[in-house]
Amino acid sequence: MHSLPRRLLPLAWGLAAVIGLILAFTWGALEVQVALAGFLNGESIWSKAQKQAVIDLRNYAASGNPADLAAYRRNYEILHIDQWTRDVVATGDYDRSAVGDALVKVNTMQAAVPGVIFMLDHFASAPYMKEALAAWRSTDRQVAELDVIAHQLEAAHARDGMDAASIARQQARIRALNDFIEPRAKTFSQEVAHGAVWMGRVLYSTIFGATCLATLLWLWMARRVLAGIRGTEERYRLLFDRAADAIVMVDEECGHILDANHKAVEWTGHGTQELIGTSFAALFERGKPRGEGITQGTLRERSGRGRPVETQSSLVRWGDRAVRQAIVRDISERLSLEQERRIAAEALASIAEGVIIADADRRVLSVNAAHAAITGLTLQDVQGRRFDETRRLADDSPLPASVWDTLDAGGNWLGEVHSQRADGSVYPELLSISVIRDADERVQHYVAVFTNISTTKANQRRLEHLATHDPLTGLANRAEFERQCAQAIAAADRDHGAVAVLFIDLDAFKVVNDSYSHAIGDRLLVHVAERITRGLGEHDVAGRIGGDEFTVMIGRLVSREQASALAQRLLAVLGEPMKVGDYEVALSASIGIAGYPLDGSDPVTLIANADAAMYAAKTQERNTYRLYSPIMQADARKRLALAAELRQALARGEFRLVFQPSVDMRNGKVVAVEALLRWRHPARGEVSPGEFIPMAEKLGLIRHVDDWVLQAVARQMRQWDEEGMPPIRVAVNISAASYGAPHFAEEVRRWLVAERVAPQRLLLEITEGAILRLGDEMERTMNALHALGVGVAIDDFGTGYSSMAYLKLPAIAFLKIDKSFVDGLPGSSHDAAIVEAMLALSKRLGLCAIAEGIETEAQHEFLLRAGCTEGQGYLYARALEVPEIERMLRPGQRPGSARLRLVPPTR
Repeated sequence: MHSLPRRLLPLAWGLAAVIGLILAFTWGALEVQVALAGFLNGESIWSKAQKQAVIDLRNYAASGNPADLAAYRRNYEILHIDQWTRDVVATGDYDRSAVGDALVKVNTMQAAVPGVIFMLDHFASAPYMKEALAAWRSTDRQVAELDVIAHQLEAAHARDGMDAASIARQQARIRALNDFIEPRAKTFSQEVAHGAVWMGRVLYSTIFGATCLATLLWLWMARRVLAGIRGTEERYRLLFDRAADAIVMVDEECGHILDANHKAVEWTGHGTQELIGTSFAALFERGKPRGEGITQGTLRERSGRGRPVETQSSLVRWGDRAVRQAIVRDISERLSLEQERRIAAEALASIAEGVIIADADRRVLSVNAAHAAITGLTLQDVQGRRFDETRRLADDSPLPASVWDTLDAGGNWLGEVHSQRADGSVYPELLSISVIRDADERVQHYVAVFTNISTTKANQRRLEHLATHDPLTGLANRAEFERQCAQAIAAADRDHGAVAVLFIDLDAFKVVNDSYSHAIGDRLLVHVAERITRGLGEHDVAGRIGGDEFTVMIGRLVSREQASALAQRLLAVLGEPMKVGDYEVALSASIGIAGYPLDGSDPVTLIANADAAMYAAKTQERNTYRLYSPIMQADARKRLALAAELRQALARGEFRLVFQPSVDMRNGKVVAVEALLRWRHPARGEVSPGEFIPMAEKLGLIRHVDDWVLQAVARQMRQWDEEGMPPIRVAVNISAASYGAPHFAEEVRRWLVAERVAPQRLLLEITEGAILRLGDEMERTMNALHALGVGVAIDDFGTGYSSMAYLKLPAIAFLKIDKSFVDGLPGSSHDAAIVEAMLALSKRLGLCAIAEGIETEAQHEFLLRAGCTEGQGYLYARALEVPEIERMLRPGQRPGSARLRLVPPTR
C-alpha cells in the first residue's frame, strides 16, 4: 500500500506542469511582442529613411551640394537593405547571420532582429501583415526611380550645373514619386500597427485558453486521484479476496496471521476470524515458510488431507509494522504435469525408434537411447550438429528444400533416407520430421523420429523376389518370364537374331504326385527345376508357369532350330532317376519349341505356340520334343475354346446329372445311385467328362462345378422325396480342391438344410491319392463331415499310393473296389487275392465294400461268394437319365431299359 504523500505526488507534478505551461506561453508571448516591437521599429526606420531621402534629393537638385547627395545615399541604402532583407527571407533560402547583420546595419535593435526575421519568415501571410507587405512592395519601383534621378542630378551637376528649368523639372518628378510613395508608406505603417494589435489579442486568447485548459485538466486529474484514493481500499479488498492463490498477511515479529483471503479460508477450512491471530506456520504439515523467498510444502486442510503448495513470501510495511505477505499457490497440477513429463521422458528414452530434438536451425539438442543403439552416435557426438548432415536421399543427394517447405507450411514429412552410423556404414532409415511452434507460429523445434528399416527392406526385396519368382522352385514366374522374354525379343530385333521358348511338361506327374504325396511331388519339382537350370547359359531364363509346367527362354540364337540341342539334353537329364527322400522316381517330359521371329513376335504368343508344340509331343509320343508348326495351333485353339465355353456352361445350364444304380448283389434291389456329371454342348454335343473335368481343374473352376453338383443332387433328392420315391443313398464324386476348402462341410450342410435332405443319405466319393495329397486339411474335413452325418467313400481303392492310416478317419464308411481289379475276375488269381484281401480288410474295419465295373455273371458270382454285398456296373445298368432312373425306383414298376439286368441272375 502506498502512503498518502506518494498518492498525492501526481497532483503536485500536475500543478507544476500547469504553472510551467503558463510560464512557457507567457514567455512565448513576450518573445512575439519583442518581435513585433522590432518589426515596428524597422517600419519606423524605413518610413523615416524614405521621407528623408526625398527631402535630401530635392535639396541636392536645387543646390548641387555634395553633402545633400551623401545624406540621400545613406537613407537610400537603408531602403535598399530593408527591401533586400524582405525579399531574401521570402525565398526561404537565406543566410540568417547575413540577414541579421544587414538589419543591424540599418539601425534595427539587436534584440529585435530574430523577431523581425521570424515575422517575415512565418507570418508573411498573416492578417494585416500580408496587406502591409503588399503596400511596401508596391513602392519598390518608385524608390528605385528616385535613385535613377539621383544619378542623373549627380551627372548634370558634375558637367556644368543645371539651369532653373531643369531643376524645376527634376523636382517635379521627385514630388510625383513622393506623392505615390507617401500614402502607401502610411498604409504600410497602419497595417503593421493593426497587425500588432491583432497579434496581441491572439496571444492573450491563447494564454488565457491554455491556462483554462491546464487548470481544467489538473482539476480532472485531482478528482481522479482523490477518487482512486477513496476506492483503493475496496479494490484491494476485491482483488485480495478474489485472487486465485491464497494470500495471507503475517505479522513478521510474532508470526501470527493478520488477514487472509477467501482462497485461504477455502483451502484450510477455517473462517477468516479463526485464522486471524493463529500461527501461520501451524497451517503447514511440512515445508513451513521461513522469511522471504519461495518454499514448497504441504498445506494442512481441515479434513486432514494435505495440499501440495508453493509459498512466496515478501516483506511490506503497514505503517510502522513489518508485515510478511505470503502468496500460497496450489501446485498439484504442476506436480502432476511434471510427473507426466518424467513419464514421457522415460517413455521417450525407452522406445525402440530413435528420436532427435533439434532447434530452429536443425541443430541437435537431445537424442534418446535408441538413437545411440541404432546409429552408434551419442548425444556428445551429435550435439550442435545439424541432424540432416548425416542423412541423404537414395541418390546420395541432401534432403531437398521441399522437405523444409512442407514443414514450414504446417505439415509433417515422412520419407525414406540413407543414414550414416558412427563407423561410417550406411543403413536405410524411415524418417519422420514434425515441427513444434511457439505462440507466434514460428518454428521453435524440430522433432525427428526414425527407424532402421534394413530388415523391412530385406523383407521387401524378398517379397519382390516372390512377386516375380515361383516360391517353390525359385524360377521366374509367368509375369517375370514374359518380361525377360520381351527384353530378349527386343535385343534380337536390334541384332537381327532369334529367341526360342521351350515349354516343358512332365509326363504322368499327377500319378507320381497322387502316389507319393503332395510333399514328395513338391520336392520332385524342385529337383526338376535344378536340373533344368543346370544346363542353361548365362543369358537363358527358366520359369515355372504351372503345376508341372516349365518354360525356358534361350536368347542370342541364329535360328530356333539351335534350341533342339538343349531340348535333347533336357530330355536326357530329366529322364535320369531322381532320389527324393526314400524314393527313387523316374520321370519323362514333353517339350515344345517356338521361336522368334518365325513363330511369334511377343512373349505370350511364343509361350502359347510352344505350349501347342508340347501338347503335340505329349499326344503323339511323349518323352520327346516338337518344333511348333501352325497346324498345332488349331488343336490349341480348340482346347482354348473348350476352356472358354466351359466357363459359360454353368451360367447357360448346359450341365446335367445322370445316375448309375448301385444294387444289393444278394437280391438285385437298387439301394443307391451314383450321380455322374454330363455336359451337353449346344454345338459339340456330348463332351466327355475325361475331357472337361481336367480342364475345369486346370482353370480353377472345379469348385464351382462341385458346388453346382451338390446343389443339383440335393434338389433332386428333395424332388424324389416329394414324389414318394424310396429314400435311397446318393453318391457324388467331389474333387480334392473342394475337400481342402476351409468351409466345405458348412457348404454341404447349407445345401442339405435348404432342401430338407437327411445327411445320412448323401455319400461323398474321393480318391485315396487326393486324401494323401491334402494331408491335415483332409482330417479336419473328415471330422466335420462325420459330425454332420455325411459318409465318405474311398473311390478307386488300391490304385494309388496306399496308406492305411486314412482308413481310421471317422467319416470313411465305404470302400469302392476299382474296376481294374474286377476285370480279371474270376480267372486272375492275383486279382482274386487282392479283391478278397480288400473285402476282408473292409469287414474287419466295419466298412462297406462296393465293387465297380461288374459286367459278367461270373464276376457277380465271385464277388458275392467273397462277401461283397453291393456293386455297380453295366451288368445291372449304365448311367441313366432322370426319367429312366425314376421308372426303376418307382414302386410297383419294372424298369424299361434293355441294358438293366435283374439280380441275382438265373443260376
